[in-house]
Amino acid sequence: MTDQRLIHLVDDDEAVRHSASFMLRHAGFLVKTYADGVQFLECAQTADPGCILLDVQMPHMDGLEVQERLNELGLAFPVIVLTGHGDVEVAVKAMKAGAIDFVEKPYEKQTLVDAIVRAFDRMDARSLKDVLADEAKGRVERLTPREKDVLVGLVDGFTNKMIAETLDISPRTVEIHRANLMEKLDAPSLSSVLRIAFAAGIGMESSQ
Repeated sequence: MTDQRLIHLVDDDEAVRHSASFMLRHAGFLVKTYADGVQFLECAQTADPGCILLDVQMPHMDGLEVQERLNELGLAFPVIVLTGHGDVEVAVKAMKAGAIDFVEKPYEKQTLVDAIVRAFDRMDARSLKDVLADEAKGRVERLTPREKDVLVGLVDGFTNKMIAETLDISPRTVEIHRANLMEKLDAPSLSSVLRIAFAAGIGMESSQ
């Protein structure tokens, strides 16, 4: 079925990956499994949209660190955190970082499926504008403070020379920052840069 929902299951326990993926496929979902957070992050930016089931206790990089990295990358996939019994503090941290739900292990099938359905309902309810804004903000967060300064100058309609004078740096340095920020934003043109900046809310304050 082409309309099946995709689950990205990130858990270092092979037995859990096997049992949970079997259960979720039986419930009608497509499932891709990852042995740890590092493996998932290696392909996260090109991954098909879906719900992320993210175990907290993993080697190399724990679930909260993975979640932080996803936020830095601007990936707005809904995250459900899988916690051990009693890890309420960890679950709260995850929710504050943007996870939309948490499920304690060992979990009942229906409890997990209900959480996933809620996650997809939330994703569907979000407008395209919200999704684009999250992605844009994630890209902007990749910039250094100086690159952000140059971006603000571009949004204000300044030339490289004007930005250089404002920031008290050379026009050549502005050119380098501009090239770097365009690469980080994956923006091939100034118009693309401006669209991303506006979607992220930069420069919109003055238009209110």
